[in-house]
Amino acid sequence: MHHHRIVGLFILGAIACGSVEPPPPDVPAPTMAEASGASGASGASSQANMSSSQGSPEDQAFQRLGERFLARYLELSPVEATRLGEHRHDARWTDWSEAGEAARRQFVAQTRTDLEKIRLEGLSVQNRIDAAILKNQLDFEQFSLDEMRETIVNPAAYTALLGDGLDPLLTRDFAPMEERMQSLRGRLQGIPSVVAAAKKRLAGTSRVHTETAIEQNKGLIALCKSGFSEQLGKVSPALRRDVEAAAKTAVASLEEFQTFLEKDLLPRATGDFRIGKARFEKKLRFTLDDDVDPDAIVKGARQLLADTQKEMLETVRELWPTLYGVRAAFDATTPQQRRAVIKKVLDELSAERSTNATIVADAQKTLDEATAFVREKNLVGLSDEPCHLIEMPEYRRGVSIAYCDSSGPLEKKQETFYAISPTPANWPKKRAESFYREYNRSMLADLTVHEAMPGHYLEAMHTNRFKSNVRAVFANGAFVEGWAVYGEWLMSKYGFGGAKVRLMRQKMVLRLACNAIIDHEIHTGTMDEKAALALMMNEGFQEEGEAVAKWKRARLSSAQLTTYYFGFTKMMELRAIAEKQPGFTERTYHDRLLSFGEPSIRHLRGLFLANAAN
Repeated sequence: MHHHRIVGLFILGAIACGSVEPPPPDVPAPTMAEASGASGASGASSQANMSSSQGSPEDQAFQRLGERFLARYLELSPVEATRLGEHRHDARWTDWSEAGEAARRQFVAQTRTDLEKIRLEGLSVQNRIDAAILKNQLDFEQFSLDEMRETIVNPAAYTALLGDGLDPLLTRDFAPMEERMQSLRGRLQGIPSVVAAAKKRLAGTSRVHTETAIEQNKGLIALCKSGFSEQLGKVSPALRRDVEAAAKTAVASLEEFQTFLEKDLLPRATGDFRIGKARFEKKLRFTLDDDVDPDAIVKGARQLLADTQKEMLETVRELWPTLYGVRAAFDATTPQQRRAVIKKVLDELSAERSTNATIVADAQKTLDEATAFVREKNLVGLSDEPCHLIEMPEYRRGVSIAYCDSSGPLEKKQETFYAISPTPANWPKKRAESFYREYNRSMLADLTVHEAMPGHYLEAMHTNRFKSNVRAVFANGAFVEGWAVYGEWLMSKYGFGGAKVRLMRQKMVLRLACNAIIDHEIHTGTMDEKAALALMMNEGFQEEGEAVAKWKRARLSSAQLTTYYFGFTKMMELRAIAEKQPGFTERTYHDRLLSFGEPSIRHLRGLFLANAAN
């Protein structure tokens, strides 16, 4: 599961903020209608907070700060600007050279100085939340520059940047093809400068990060060699020649980078992929935007794992007669027998699976069914913006089966791509089969709920209506993933897909619990591949291919894998509070929940409690 929309922060995919006091309950939270505003005009100045000409002098000062911040942020982060929907910088790359880093440090310092001049008590609740988010993102950025140093230790950061910079120009229909291909020409011409910065700066890298960069860079070379023909058939001959010439330059530069990665960097890639306890705990607090106890999170995840295994046993007991006949013996006396009957039923369901030939059509069918179900049950307001189901591009395959790529909040034309991945062309038959056993038809239904309906797609289209300079840029990962997992729980509660899909949802809860455990144990401790795979396969019932891929992802990233568990459990706590309020209805609750942008759940709780107190 990957929500492609969330790659943020000045440097890399860090998506959260640190901890401040919650806002006092003095202003009610907006309704969906109040929060909706205009539907995303491009350009920093048009994305003003709703209070641009109203409010206290502090609100107005913060508004001006927000506009200055966003304009400069987008200028310094052109790839991120493209993702967010601001297209004035589409022909440029984010500068990861030493000079580029110096400019970012200066920007952080200046923004911090400007923010300190504003009296926070004079701000409205929404602006106070934005100020808290901004302050802590500045702290996070400082931490990223000083301690994480991704542009020095992570070669895969560069290949990810290049992929993220090229992809939307090819796949997103936000401007005429001629215009997008002019931007592509600029980006292709700029690839040598990105490669030069990488070659100059990379040192102390880990083997897994370097090997990942090597694989991703092969995909980028293939893309630049032959991936633009469809688009170039729709532009003027002169521009086509220009782009093809720029692509040749890019290929030469990427091939030079490939040689550097394989022959120079890999032999000296002796760095540790573990970030260590101190850095992990800091990063986790920033990512979750909460003053959390990491050990308590792991303890809670282990408890959720045990509780969910018990729930799965009940679902298996319900399915047993249908699958094996009413007389089939169901023996679940010992822990081994309980695990065996769960595994037997999961194996049975894994036989109902797609193939590379049918996966995209099967996913489309489940998307249509999930949309009809949400509408029929009136669970949450549906979106007018389209959700296009596409086959995942080859150069993005092999990491996750699906991602949701939604328009950024600054985009004029709001649309979403729900990408489904057939297996990579070079995978052996056995590995491909394991992949589809994991993502069988019932699991595909649950995945579609998570990625699209009512998960990431619907959430993004709702939250993009909340106009805020700060929240446009900084989505909180625990909110985003928490909502998607909560959406799985909600659909299962109403019986979407029946007991088979419910069992897969429960298996996904085991997965998010395992995610949080391995995230912590790998980066703060000594968990090795054997222990990680044993946890995921024995306790989480994952197929070997899925577990191996997760072991890789957990080494490549840190703190992100905890967002699913933390976000889901906090969403369920918030729901329990909301249910006790008079006049609670799910539709109203969900529409309001999605009307605040994508703040951390701590701030969300403050908004709901503020409203309840009025």
